[in-house]
Amino acid sequence: MENLKQLVKELSAINGASGDESRIRAKIISLLPTDVKYAVDNLGNLIVEKKGRSTPSKKLMVAAHMDEVGFIVTHIDDDGSLCFAPVGGVLPYVVFGRQLAVNGDIYGAVAGKPMHLLKGDEGNSQPKISDLRIDIGAENREEAEKFVALGDYVYFTSEQSDFGDGYMSGKALDDRAGCAIMLQMLNGELAYDTTFVFTVQEEVGTRGSAAAAYSVNPDIAVVLETTTACDISGVEGEKKVCILGNGAVVSFMDRGTVYDRELYKLGFETAKEIGVKCQTKTVVAGGNDSGAIHKSAGGVRTMAISVPCRYLHSPNCVIKETDLYDTAKLASAMINKLGAMNS
Repeated sequence: MENLKQLVKELSAINGASGDESRIRAKIISLLPTDVKYAVDNLGNLIVEKKGRSTPSKKLMVAAHMDEVGFIVTHIDDDGSLCFAPVGGVLPYVVFGRQLAVNGDIYGAVAGKPMHLLKGDEGNSQPKISDLRIDIGAENREEAEKFVALGDYVYFTSEQSDFGDGYMSGKALDDRAGCAIMLQMLNGELAYDTTFVFTVQEEVGTRGSAAAAYSVNPDIAVVLETTTACDISGVEGEKKVCILGNGAVVSFMDRGTVYDRELYKLGFETAKEIGVKCQTKTVVAGGNDSGAIHKSAGGVRTMAISVPCRYLHSPNCVIKETDLYDTAKLASAMINKLGAMNS
């Protein structure tokens, strides 16, 4: 399983916000085994077909999204600083004062109104991203335009690191963890024919999965994700959502999907059977590619299996290795269960 951990780190280090997934897609293609067939659709989804030992009577699909949250340049001020907008859901307080990189190699610091110039209640309120600027060290607009253009993508620059008792931190663990698990499955043997989809533009409205689900037209889908964990000081009880160290997360409902009840129960039964930890989300919140997949074509029976993650959509997402491994084991076992159930 050490290879899975290193693969997550390798994939997470590659920049690929919604609409700019070409680099991460190319990396994933380079890691595909030779016994698969793959295609890239018009939106950029990577669709991979792998034969198993048997063909199930119902078509199986596994999906994880390649894109991460990021930013895009919207304007260059006269002083050479950059206006920018989020690509996906990013809160301003995880951006202020951070180092960002335009196109991955033009570094800058996020600047805002300094504390001594704040008036009234400004110091007690969260700034808007539209009020912030990226300072790349340019003297004026003309100098900035030599290096940056409107529409350029901007990325967090945090390093991947290990800390504590088996914790990992870094950018884009959402959802490079899911992509790594799919690559591990693709590079092993499968009991049943399965279609794997590395989707685009999940962070801006599950757009890629909507198109891919119509193309693949599966009967059953398993979405591999990371999901918000609020197991930090000051949060009590069910509001923690899920807890790092308590295993894979199988959801019953979020803001985009009411999950298939039989598959939800089967997830917990299978986890118990193979001896891995499993938990559910205790708050109906968030969403993922399941929201688009389950209602595509004639409808798709869908379940989501996720790695719990602290500080989602920030430069330092945090997951625990044991949860990553449990999610990978459960995903693999579920494909076997679903294939057998439908053969």
